[in-house]
Amino acid sequence: MEKKTLSGMKVIVGLGNPGPKYDNTRHNVGWWVLDRLAYDWDLGSFEQDVLDCRIRGALYDTNFLLMKPTTYVNKSGMAVSHLRMSEDFILDEDLLIVVDDASLDAGRIRFRPEGRSGGHNGLKSISESLGTESYSRLKVGVGKPLKGIELSDWVLSEMPQRDEGSVVDLLPILTEAVQVWMTEGVQGAMNQFNR
Repeated sequence: MEKKTLSGMKVIVGLGNPGPKYDNTRHNVGWWVLDRLAYDWDLGSFEQDVLDCRIRGALYDTNFLLMKPTTYVNKSGMAVSHLRMSEDFILDEDLLIVVDDASLDAGRIRFRPEGRSGGHNGLKSISESLGTESYSRLKVGVGKPLKGIELSDWVLSEMPQRDEGSVVDLLPILTEAVQVWMTEGVQGAMNQFNR
């Protein structure tokens, strides 16, 4: 991506794993959200780039880029490393990472302005690649691991129908939430949508 194209642009990155076998897993909730944004905003299909699939658009006079890294969740940082190279791109204002969260019940959402990875290897990879933990996150609850199930197995498994339904029912609300983040920033989104 050319540096000049980042000026004044919001970048929304949804984490997930490529390939049909991962489509319905907890770890791919970030991709679900981006697919819904593309649908609700009538953007058409994602186009494959080197390390991600992407779509550009504009909303409320704001240019944005939707990105779905195709590097697998644990190496998501590879797909966003170019963002820190632009002087005009302000990471803590212009970047939103949409990610699954296994510490939240299915159907709960939390915006955060910054923070540690909380054991999420995708966030860890992004923080290492960007050299900072100061970027916004939209965490989508996928349910807490059942006793005796490793976290890695949990996030790579499909949700029960009830939990999946809770997340799918959230998608239109998440479109609205991302719009608020774009226009009012993370604090405005936290005030209206954290639950």
